[in-house]
Amino acid sequence: MAKEFDVCVIGSGPGGYVAAIRASQLGFNTAIIEKRHLGGVCLNIGCIPTKALLRSAEVYESIEHAGDYGVNVDGFSADFGGMIDRSRNVANKMSKGVQFLMKANKIEVFEGKGVFASKDQVNVLDDSDEVVEEINADNFIIATGASPRELPNLPIDGEMIIDSERAMKLEEQPDKMVIIGAGAIGVEFAYFYNTIGTDVTIVELQNSLVPVEDKDIGKELGKIYKKKGMDIRTGSTVEKVEKDGDGVKVTIKSGDDEEVVEADVVLSAVGVAGNVEGIGLDDIGVEYEKGAIQVDKETYQTSVENIYAIGDVAGGPWLAHKASHEGINCVENLAGEDPQPMNYNNIPGCTYCEPQIASVGYTEEQAKEEGYDVKVGKFPFSASGKATGLGHEEGFVKVVFDEKYGEWLGCHMIGSHVTELIAEVVVARDLETTGHEIISAVHPHPTMSEAVMEAAAEAYGEGVHLGS
Repeated sequence: MAKEFDVCVIGSGPGGYVAAIRASQLGFNTAIIEKRHLGGVCLNIGCIPTKALLRSAEVYESIEHAGDYGVNVDGFSADFGGMIDRSRNVANKMSKGVQFLMKANKIEVFEGKGVFASKDQVNVLDDSDEVVEEINADNFIIATGASPRELPNLPIDGEMIIDSERAMKLEEQPDKMVIIGAGAIGVEFAYFYNTIGTDVTIVELQNSLVPVEDKDIGKELGKIYKKKGMDIRTGSTVEKVEKDGDGVKVTIKSGDDEEVVEADVVLSAVGVAGNVEGIGLDDIGVEYEKGAIQVDKETYQTSVENIYAIGDVAGGPWLAHKASHEGINCVENLAGEDPQPMNYNNIPGCTYCEPQIASVGYTEEQAKEEGYDVKVGKFPFSASGKATGLGHEEGFVKVVFDEKYGEWLGCHMIGSHVTELIAEVVVARDLETTGHEIISAVHPHPTMSEAVMEAAAEAYGEGVHLGS
């Protein structure tokens, strides 16, 4: 006999479990279906465990440069297995936290794969594709996330060509690694493996690293990564990968030239596609295109009236905080709460390599393409007393303002822990704060955050610390 609910969420990532909790808070009898681990990709094999690995790399790098700070350290080494174990322990702790939240909010959890039998019923299947539960609900929220995209000529096999999940669970540290794709995933793993001693080659089709970012950011990261000893191949493609004994031979094409690079493993980091297959969407008429379910961006309703979709499966940007916000808005709409629609041009993006990258809004190029006359200011961390004291002078803050009205069009940062600085910009833009208001807002000294104010001052010709 089918179980009855007001709301059933399919998928328990940062979109799904947050939606379920908010639904329960609003009085809905709520269920959630998860085929693997509570917390989804982000908590188990994505955002959280990768940040734990990156922290291990940061600690290693700090010890490596301890002499620069007058601290003598002898005989240290990277314990690759220990780093992996710590990462898994962090992920497991966070997943258990979601389990606690489900119980605390009286949300019934069903383990298995959710497949639509009709628009009003989802069957829960076990590993043998046997139906173990039938769930009826007034409303369903699809939050099935996304999976690594594969290049047609380079299928992921888990041995020669691996994805990000495998990269964070390798049994042995590779001596040489080729990374295909220089987006957030690619450059984060590049930093981790390079820092602990792996010889890293990055291959990117576009002409700069992190190509979705402002061009100045990609250029700066490229310079820093080359200084760290990475082999950067932009404007290039991987044509083929061939097994050669215990390793691989990777054919890289740059323009008309081809070169074979030897490696132990190839990491494919060329983006993700929404998990739309095998969950019965075609049978009930839910429309999707190129791995993204089509939704109304205010209510998240799909082409079927009682079915909604949020997070990665509803299209980019593929960010955990975007998924969570969509989940909250979705269920608040269901409850008649009339939430503020999400501003998709004010979602911050963060990349946790070192130096970190954070951005929000228009790049300089995008703002000009939209027809704005812009004021641009840039403040390098080499002129920051706090950054100099920390020993992290690389990078800068770049701001873009509309010349006519002072609207803050965008902000782009690269530097040590700048992901902690971007929230100021998000709030300021949400409140329609102008450039002069940022300049007049007193920022504490010495901090990394005052670089935001300094960059704004540079945009308006009021900077005092660059001598220009």
